[in-house]
Amino acid sequence: MTAIQAPPAAPVGKAAVAALGLLALSTGALESVVTPTLPLLQRELDMSPAEGALLSIVLLVTGALVTPLAGRFGDRYGGKRILVRLMAVVCAGGLVSALAPNLPVLLLGQVLQGAMVGALPLLFVVVRAHLPAGASKVAIGTVGGLFVGGGTVGMLAAGPVAEELSRHWMFALPTIAVIGATLLVNRLMPDDPPGRPDGAGIDWPGLLLLSGTLVTLMLALALAPDLASRPLVLCALVVALAAFVTGWVAVERRAAAPMIDPRMLARPEMWKSCVLTFVICAGTSMAVYLVPQLFDETGDGYGFGAGATEIGFFLLPGAVAASLAGPLGGIGDRRFGSRAVVTTGVVVMAASLLALAAVHTEVWHLVVGKALIALANGLCVTAMMTSTATSVDRSATGVATGLILVTRVLGYAVGGQLGGALLTAKTPSGSDVAAESAYVTGFLIAGAVTASALLVTRTMSKGVRK
Repeated sequence: MTAIQAPPAAPVGKAAVAALGLLALSTGALESVVTPTLPLLQRELDMSPAEGALLSIVLLVTGALVTPLAGRFGDRYGGKRILVRLMAVVCAGGLVSALAPNLPVLLLGQVLQGAMVGALPLLFVVVRAHLPAGASKVAIGTVGGLFVGGGTVGMLAAGPVAEELSRHWMFALPTIAVIGATLLVNRLMPDDPPGRPDGAGIDWPGLLLLSGTLVTLMLALALAPDLASRPLVLCALVVALAAFVTGWVAVERRAAAPMIDPRMLARPEMWKSCVLTFVICAGTSMAVYLVPQLFDETGDGYGFGAGATEIGFFLLPGAVAASLAGPLGGIGDRRFGSRAVVTTGVVVMAASLLALAAVHTEVWHLVVGKALIALANGLCVTAMMTSTATSVDRSATGVATGLILVTRVLGYAVGGQLGGALLTAKTPSGSDVAAESAYVTGFLIAGAVTASALLVTRTMSKGVRK
């Protein structure tokens, strides 16, 4: 059956493009405020390292559930229409986080904010609808770079705002910016035409089973330090996880409009991109969690006792490197091919993680290592995202990029929780100081996991498109 082609989208003006860029920047800022202030939040809310790791990734877990739905809705009903509605949920989450008096309410706010992860494929849908095909790669890389670049603002401002005003204002200020940018996009950006009307409903069983899979996986990782003493709990979680995964695969194979199409996932370019994204982001996430903790640590001969403002400044070079990686990854993919970009990124990232395991006694060791990791991760993910987005039909852009983003989220969630579990397991009873071996082990594991991606990059096509 021949798919119905959508009419061309209306051209956009500079003001509309600027509004879209402002939205990417402001949502990136809101997403990034937790990372530099995590040690401060752990002290103020009396959180364990495992609970801190959960706070750092719960937004991403929600994003893993929202992203495929957002991509499918965007392909079907138009990217701008769904984007504006999704950002309303993000704004509500930002306000809940700003007003949160305790950890449970803050977790709820982060759950709602997780809708912003689903905004990324919608931004790609809108970009592809309004720009010529030849400009898509650089444009998608630039939009992704602006989202990451917004993290630079959030990371730099979160510490001073939290320390001089309060932790509540560090969520409130970027939320106000998101509200303003959303109103501008709604007013200035023309509607992009909907995609093919396939008439199929939403795959709610698939969504519920994926939710169960993610919740069970996160629960197992959060309880990992104590599971050795409770083997029955571990067995129950493993059985439940296997049941959810098996059920999800069975449902998606039979669904008329699966949330994540197994046939698309079976395509070599898709499953290789997903495997690489998961492995690379798992390694990155461990560094993202461990580096701020090590800045804050006050151990004998390790750690620097830095405050939230200092941590924000220390992480700033990494945020700048990540923002540059977006457009650079898109340009590199177009000029040299995705395999060259990803291979280079994996080598740089693995070497940086292993170097941090060996040398972490000076602030600049962590600053340089984190910046190289952020740059390499951004190059890899952007190259895979742009090559995937432009290798499928225009009407499937949201679903394809959603697959990569879901895998990215899973990698970040697993890596972050493993980092938290390591610190919890190696923190002596009655102490707030984790052993140095926890950090060394974490960086070593992250480096080894990242290096394993080279086994997959060897099988990738060069992907050079003239």
